[in-house]
Amino acid sequence: MPQLCSTGWGNSCQAVGVRTVTALLITAGVLAACTGTPAPGQTADRAPDRLRVEVLEVLPHDPEAFTQGLELHGDTLYEGTGLVGESAVRAGPPGAEPTVRADLPRPLFGEGITVVGSRLWQLTWKAGVALERDRETLAELRRVEYSGEGWGLCHQPEQDRLVMSDGSAELTFRDPRTFAGTGSVRVSSGGRPVPWLNELECVGDAVYANVWKSDRIMRIDPGSGEVTAEIDASGLLDPAERAEADVLNGIAAPAGTDQLLLTGKLWPKMFRVRLVASG
Repeated sequence: MPQLCSTGWGNSCQAVGVRTVTALLITAGVLAACTGTPAPGQTADRAPDRLRVEVLEVLPHDPEAFTQGLELHGDTLYEGTGLVGESAVRAGPPGAEPTVRADLPRPLFGEGITVVGSRLWQLTWKAGVALERDRETLAELRRVEYSGEGWGLCHQPEQDRLVMSDGSAELTFRDPRTFAGTGSVRVSSGGRPVPWLNELECVGDAVYANVWKSDRIMRIDPGSGEVTAEIDASGLLDPAERAEADVLNGIAAPAGTDQLLLTGKLWPKMFRVRLVASG
């Protein structure tokens, strides 16, 4: 109302202006919460790169394996599987029958795995325990308790830490010797949190995470939590194979290459891929 700003109404004009600006800011905040758009004063992450996978090789994979974790160490592929009564960790050459296997007793439901030196850590879903194993024999050495659910796990040797997911948008850092928590970071893309982070793979300074119930993989800067690339991994299985399979859930990185090994729960195949710009 312009007339309120005439002579004698200066204080009213100032008060109305403050109330109007405040209302606009509140409205912007509400809209931001509804749409995922950062409100005034918030800073959005930079737009992530858009990538897709290009298949270089197709390898066989056990269609009965409910894959929860995948990691390549030297020439040995380690795979952790889930489901109560069927959970295990196995090791062997990629695309071949495992040469070593260790089963989890009921009621444990196996989740992510990672190799740390001569040891291997294996998560459980809701039991709240991590199993430390001998890397060569896969024999259980001890169990360590943690709070919350266990989903994905990987190791960053240069930072001397484990990175763990629990199905949320948060990654937790842990000591690779004691499994004690040392910090956490919230993952976001374009200023919005990215939930359902599942199987993890540490590659240099980056962490790759597949998003549960999707064919998307996020490349994450674990220092800031920012998603630096969103990767489209759709179309790896044909429709008939897809009908019999579950979700994408297995990422392993061959050392010294720009490639990844990808598979999923109950998938009959594993794929060696490289990342290219989405076109």
